[in-house]
Amino acid sequence: AREWREGNPGKDGNMRDHASLEQLLVLANLENMNAEFIHMGLPQGDRLKRLNRIAIRQMQTLTARTAKQLEEERG
Repeated sequence: AREWREGNPGKDGNMRDHASLEQLLVLANLENMNAEFIHMGLPQGDRLKRLNRIAIRQMQTLTARTAKQLEEERG
């Protein structure tokens, strides 16, 4: 959050106020997965690595689908 605020000094509110639908969906998924990983007893470093890979994969999937849909609508 701090990095976002420093990189976006002109934006008010928190970063969720400016996130896309896809970003909000991935964030909600990550929060749930992190809770499950904590329940499983995974160390913080392992959780972070897994969550990062999951976030990248989910964003790629969601944004690729969105781009494909836009192309089809323009087609």
